[in-house]
Amino acid sequence: MGSSENIIEKFYEAFANLDAERMIEWYHTDVTFEDPAFGILKGAQARNMWRMLCETQKGQDFTVQASNIEFNDTRGKARWEAYYTFSKTGRRVHNIIHAEFEFKDGKIINHVDRFNLYRWAKQSMGFKGFLMGWTAFFRKKLNKKVRHYLSEFENKQHNEKTLIR
Repeated sequence: MGSSENIIEKFYEAFANLDAERMIEWYHTDVTFEDPAFGILKGAQARNMWRMLCETQKGQDFTVQASNIEFNDTRGKARWEAYYTFSKTGRRVHNIIHAEFEFKDGKIINHVDRFNLYRWAKQSMGFKGFLMGWTAFFRKKLNKKVRHYLSEFENKQHNEKTLIR
């Protein structure tokens, strides 16, 4: 990767356009992704997570803004902010995420997103999030739920491809 090529900027430009396929072009085949909601995802699961997120936000009031992007040939970081309505409760969310990247072969090999899960829970779930959002129980339950949604999404994608053949 030449230092003039800003993979991180291109990644978030694609995300702002909800273009998952363009986003994951920047992911290495062996990518690892981690965040407080999904935990650790590898390879196809990490790519499918972006496909799912982009698909579910199309036509919604979702916006992404990336800033403070720094990078060199092996590492990078950014701050990104997501604004959206949480579908389960109809509540507005402004999530502030700090991302760290490692690069290999000109692609993202490791991507870690960090955000305050308690702050997110209070915004997205109101009083319930205020009461429970800080607990390990909440994190485990959320992790299980979002991984279930991802699994359903992957099964649906697989079944649609099978029908097309």
